[in-house]
Amino acid sequence: MILKDVVEKLGLKERTASEKLAVEVNGGYASDLLSDVLANAQPGNLWVTLQVHQNVVGVAVVRELAGIVIVNGREPDEETLKRAQEEGIPIMVTSLPTFDVVGRLYQLGVSRAPGR
Repeated sequence: MILKDVVEKLGLKERTASEKLAVEVNGGYASDLLSDVLANAQPGNLWVTLQVHQNVVGVAVVRELAGIVIVNGREPDEETLKRAQEEGIPIMVTSLPTFDVVGRLYQLGVSRAPGR
C-alpha cells in the first residue's frame, strides 16, 4: 500500500514531505523508544509514535522509514518539521491514540514485516 492511501484512509494530516507520499509502506512499527525503533523497525515501515522532537527524524532517516505518524493530537515543533522536510521524511499527525492507529493500519493490511 502506498503512503498516500494510508494518509487518506486514516484521515491523517500531512505536515512534511507531501511529495514523498507515493512511497510504498511495507509494514508498520509502533514504539516511543528511539533505541527500540533503531533496533527493530525495518526499511519501508511506517512508524507510529507520540515523540515529537528532532531525533525522530534522524531515526527515520537511519532506518529508511516510509514516514512517521504522530498520535494523540501532538504536534512537532518547527525545527523538527524543517529537518523532516530537508530529509524528505513525511510526518503526519492524528488525534487518535496509538492503539487505534495500529488497529486501523492492520485492517488496511499494513502489518509487521515478514520474518520479524
